Amino acid sequence: MGAQKLTFKPKVVVKRLLAALPARARDVIESRYGLGDKAERMTLEAIGKTYKITRERVRQIENYAFGVIRKSDIYKKEKAAFDELEKLIDALGGVVHEEDFLKYMSDDEGTQNQVNFLLVLGDPFKKRKEDPEFHHRWYVSEDIIGKVEASIKKLYENLSDDDLIPEAEMVSNFLDTVKDCSEKYKNDEVAKRWLSLSKKVGRNPLGEWGISKSSNVRAKGMRDYAYLAIRRHGSPMHFTEVAKAIQKLFDRTAHVATCHNELIKDPRFVLVGRGLYALKEWGYSTGVVKDVIKEILRQNGPLTKDEIVEKVLKERYVKENTIVVNLQNQSVFKKGKDGKYSLIG
Repeated sequence: MGAQKLTFKPKVVVKRLLAALPARARDVIESRYGLGDKAERMTLEAIGKTYKITRERVRQIENYAFGVIRKSDIYKKEKAAFDELEKLIDALGGVVHEEDFLKYMSDDEGTQNQVNFLLVLGDPFKKRKEDPEFHHRWYVSEDIIGKVEASIKKLYENLSDDDLIPEAEMVSNFLDTVKDCSEKYKNDEVAKRWLSLSKKVGRNPLGEWGISKSSNVRAKGMRDYAYLAIRRHGSPMHFTEVAKAIQKLFDRTAHVATCHNELIKDPRFVLVGRGLYALKEWGYSTGVVKDVIKEILRQNGPLTKDEIVEKVLKERYVKENTIVVNLQNQSVFKKGKDGKYSLIG
């Protein structure tokens, strides 16, 4: 995430804060938040079974424990630690994706649990639980989170399933939609963190943004990786080159024969030459050269040989003579006295 981390040790601060509690309440909090020797966080039910008490009773003990700590002198003495944590979240954009933030703080699960406990305990920190649109997130400003979430929703509404937007453009568009925010937040790193809050938009392995559920973003199999590889290349590719590109771009094993089979099966790809594949979205039509000529004549009416050749070459990587040979098929095409070809029937 690229900001300065904490100067204090969360484990030390948490240990001092827990010292304010009686033994059973401390055990319950340690189990609930994974603060003991084991980093595993236990559910209310599991803790209840351990103490042979109800789930609700465990919840009451948890609430009691937080009340005791917050009223204690120790909590007041540790204010600097909470202030520092608040400043860090503010520096990261005022609102952070919970999982990403905890991973940023430490790779160690125990330390992540300690930081999480400080967030739950501390007055400056507010949490919004995950919902269909956003992940769990922590924030220190109601104003900021409202503007960020509204802007993300607006951004999502303007995307179609097929859209893929380069990261620089996505970030720029997003920052343009976040109104009345302090300039200190308006930078690329903060924008990317804010975008990560969304479940609706996401980033593919090539750093392009789009709708999360789209196969363009959530690439799963060979076909999706092939699509992204050809799209990145920007022009038709031979299937052997597609396989190499998948290996290079995504570090995925791509057998040439398998790759070719997948390209044949997927309607997103059009065979435009010997082993050469293009994307249908680029305007290429499906079918053999004869079918391409038929479609061109349907759309344009009678055309000369040169006009047909020119248009077919935009659709297919073939020799001119192949096109001319196809035009000699008198069961499909006829040549008029004006030298123009048209469809029979």
